[in-house]
Order: sequence, then C-alpha cells, then structure tokens
Amino acid sequence: MEDFTPSEIVVELNKFIVGQKQAKEAVAIALRNRIRRKKLPKELMEEITPKNIIMIGPTGVGKTEIARRLAKLVQAPFIKVEATKFTEVGYVGKDVDSMIRDLIQAAVQLVRKEKIEEVHEKAKEMVEERILQALLPASQFGFKEGKRADYKDFDTPFSQSTDLINTEKDLIKNDNGLKNSESQKERTLRTKERLRIKLRNGDFEKREISIEIEEQSHSPIEIFSNMGMEGIGLDFKEIFDKMMPGRKKRKKLKISEARKVLLDDEQEKLLDMNKIAKEAIYRTEELGIVFIDEIDKIAMKEKAYGPDVSRSGVQRDILPIIEGSTVMTKYGAVKTDYILFIAAGAFNASKPSDLIPELQGRFPLRVELNSLNQKDLEKILIEPDNSLIKQYKALLNTEGIELDFEDNAIKEIARIAALLNEQNENIGARRLYTVMEKLLDRISFNAPKMTRKKITISKKYVTNRLQNIIQKEDLSKYIL
Repeated sequence: MEDFTPSEIVVELNKFIVGQKQAKEAVAIALRNRIRRKKLPKELMEEITPKNIIMIGPTGVGKTEIARRLAKLVQAPFIKVEATKFTEVGYVGKDVDSMIRDLIQAAVQLVRKEKIEEVHEKAKEMVEERILQALLPASQFGFKEGKRADYKDFDTPFSQSTDLINTEKDLIKNDNGLKNSESQKERTLRTKERLRIKLRNGDFEKREISIEIEEQSHSPIEIFSNMGMEGIGLDFKEIFDKMMPGRKKRKKLKISEARKVLLDDEQEKLLDMNKIAKEAIYRTEELGIVFIDEIDKIAMKEKAYGPDVSRSGVQRDILPIIEGSTVMTKYGAVKTDYILFIAAGAFNASKPSDLIPELQGRFPLRVELNSLNQKDLEKILIEPDNSLIKQYKALLNTEGIELDFEDNAIKEIARIAALLNEQNENIGARRLYTVMEKLLDRISFNAPKMTRKKITISKKYVTNRLQNIIQKEDLSKYIL
C-alpha cells in the first residue's frame, strides 16, 4: 500500500474505469492520506480521521467500481451496502451496525485466504505423510516382537504389489545383522521413501485408500434467525454446531480425491483463528472501506406517515457509525473512527443538502461523476482490461469461434447505446450489456455447432441486428 502515490492509484483505476478523473483523484488522495497518517506521531495520528466522500452521479457511470477497485488495489476489507435496506431501530429490517459486522467478516475472509497461502506448502507435506500412512501404516509393517516381518504377511493396499514385495525382499536381504526392531524400523523408512517417490510421480492417483476425516456437524435446530437480533453479534447456529462437535469417520477415496479433502483439513489445523481475528480487526479499523449506495433515497424530504417515516431515523443511526463508535461483533469490538465511508447516489429527486446537517458534515468531500457520452461508451467497449469486447471474445473462443470487431462496428454499438440512454432511462454503461447481448445472441446460441470459426462483426451486421431496438414502439421488448 505504501508504494502507491495518488497518480499511480489513478493509473491503476484507469485500467478498469473510463473517465471520472475528479472521482478517481478524490479517492486516491483519501487513500494516500491513510499512508501519511501512519507516519505521524501517535498523538497526532489519533486526531486525524478519513475525509469521507459523497459521489454524485447517475447509475452506471462507475461509482461502485471505483470504490471496489480501490479496495482491491490495496487489499483492504470492502463491502457495498444499500442505504435503503436499513431501518431505524424499532422497525423491521436491517440494523445499521450490520454493515460493520459484514465488513469484519470480509476482513476475516481476506486474512484467512492470505494465511492459507502461507501454510499451503506445509499442509501439502502433511497431506503426503497422511497418504503414506494410509498406504503403508507403520503398525502393519512389523508384527510381534521377535518375529521378522515377511512380505507375504503384509496386510496393506499394496500386499499384491510387485514393487513392494521386491522392496521388502531387498531390505531383508540387506539386513546386516541389525536387531529385529532396528531392521524393522529401517525397512519401514526405506520402503516409505520408495513409496513417496512413486506417489510424487503420480503412480498411485487412482489407488483407493482409507482415511479418517471429521464430519462437520450441522445442527437441525433453526430456532433463531439473524433478523432482528443483529445487535447481539452472535451466530446461534455456529454455537449449536460447536456444542455438537463433528465425529470422525473413515472413508475410502481415490488418492487424487483424498489429497483435496486432506489438504483442506490440514490447512484448517494450521490456521490460528485468534490471530486471524486480531489481524482482521486491525485491517477493518485502519483500512476498511464501506460503500453506501443509494444514500439519496434516504435523503428525500419525508412525510410524517407511510413507508418513508424512518428515513431521517436511518440517517441518525448511521451518523454515530460514521462519526466513530465501537460495534460489538463475534470477533471482538471494532472501532469505526478510521474506516473510510464512501456514499453514492444519483440525487435526481433530492440533493445532498436534504441529508441531516450532522451527516452532511461527515462527508466533507463531494465529487460529481459525469454522464457517459458516445465517446466514453466506445472507450468502455475496448480500453479497460476487462472490457466487454474482450469478455465476449474470450467466451466465444472457448467454442472455437474467433470474433473480430471492425472499428466502425464498435462506434455503431456505442452510438446505439448512447441513443437508447437518451430516449429512455439513462443507465450508463450498463446499457452496453443489453446491446451486446442482443447483438451476439444468435452467435452465442449457435456457436457449438457452427462450422465457420472466424466471424467479423461489421457496422452493417450491427445495424441489421439492432435496428429493431431503436424503434420507440418496440423498445419495451428489449431494453431494461
């Protein structure tokens, strides 16, 4: 994270989002200020809080994508919530504290994934040992004291294996007068190493072995639900599952399948959930990003009755979370003082000043995102690393179809999408999904049986396929 300058952050965001320079620069500065804050003396560092941002702009112009890509760039915990799903305390619906519990859950998953990668190699070694034990258990390699193990007596999955028989014969022949216990141990180790080599070479992948795995207990009790009990921060189902621990069960699996099962098991054993929880809380408090969408829907002037009665109540409940408070979660207490909050809304029927004054003051930065014109839509089709053109080419390439788009065809697609946005509800870049699906639906449908493997999309093809959807009387059949 400390390596990113604001300009470098904008460059990274440009790989996925077209335009919206002002919004990108605002979030880049907010992110860089976090780095700067960490370098200050502790007394001053505690006084500096994030400058929360309100993004104002129509749907489909990149508000959510900017926040999501920013979080991914620095591996920060991130969640997107809809302001309209929250209700004032006392009403049926989601409690605003749940956004912090969702954020800590995202942080736990993020840290857990990193820790799994760290222990992956060690877990693989442990899995190999468990498979070898299943192939040739030590308890079956020797017998009663004073009796030499004979290859005919071996009760293992490999008792009929020529390789194992020859291995044991060689070891008995080369026993240079060692005590029975020592030669037995030596034979065990040497045979185990030979099996290890063959196992790593993939010779035994289809061989069945018997392994012991722990069955996860799933409590049939569903008395409690999270609805209305989010303030407790507990998962009652998880509590019941812990009260009824999993039982161990022996199961026969092919080695190729057993390896996957055992790898998950060994990785879980190597994880320290207490350390993961502590790291997740730290990241949530210092790096967490909460994206509150549709905040304009709770900013509208409300009536004293009806379904909108709790809007200002929701704002009042959100206020202490953004100001800085402590939320109890099942992983521990989480302080919200330094979490970055990014709110967004179209503000068609309302304006930011309709928010309660205290909440407005907690979002000092306001950036307006521009509506997308034809030129912007053209760039969205081809420039981003995950552009729609690249996506459709890759999808159809799996069927052996090579798509080629002429420049004029791309311009025509953008023109039609822009026209539809003008004639109807402006849904921004999302309109391109509608247009591209309609354009390529026949090719996608017939792709598995097509003999013609290279298809060029020309302007004429685009016009022929899309001419119907630009007729106003037929729009209801095709547009979102």
